[in-house]
Amino acid sequence: MEQKFYPDKRVLDGMTYVQYLEMTRGESANLNIDNLSTEEKERAEIKKLNIQRMTRIDKSYEPGIDIRDEVDKITEDQFWMVITENWCGDSAQNLPYIAKIASLNENIDLRIILRDSNPDIMDHYLTNDTRSIPKLVVFDEDGNELFRWGARPESAQRLVTDLKAQGFDKKYFLEKLHSWYARNRGTDLEKEIITLLKNTSLIKKSI
Repeated sequence: MEQKFYPDKRVLDGMTYVQYLEMTRGESANLNIDNLSTEEKERAEIKKLNIQRMTRIDKSYEPGIDIRDEVDKITEDQFWMVITENWCGDSAQNLPYIAKIASLNENIDLRIILRDSNPDIMDHYLTNDTRSIPKLVVFDEDGNELFRWGARPESAQRLVTDLKAQGFDKKYFLEKLHSWYARNRGTDLEKEIITLLKNTSLIKKSI
């Protein structure tokens, strides 16, 4: 296991999921659209849409029995760090599931930090040399890195990669991506986290 933990205040005092939601709602409620650039207006609209996405998932999602069983096996403290931004559509589609899964076990402390405010941390957790988000990084109680996940479920990433290879533009592949999320309802995310947790348990048993 690799020692890549940042025990500074930025991470340890990161936001809870509830605080993250409050921040996002507050930013959307207090925006003066007239003073925004075109790009800022687009991000403001995305944030509003992301609030709807997160709220819908929060209300409808119940973790499956397999993920519950695997998370229940965690008997030592774990620190789950998520690096993200609230204008990120992938984050809105995945973070609510991650937060609810983490809430299943009191040994898990989930904290959220913002990518653009912490580029030095983000650069330790690149995906194919890009600052793709959301990025989940899990540590044990001694600060040893256990595993990483993100920024999308593998099936979602394959969909985007295939559509890009076929020459479709960003608007089209984002539409197809979010349709995929709506159909999948966190199923693939659950499976991938279950696999990561099981692999972590096997590694610890072999040490």
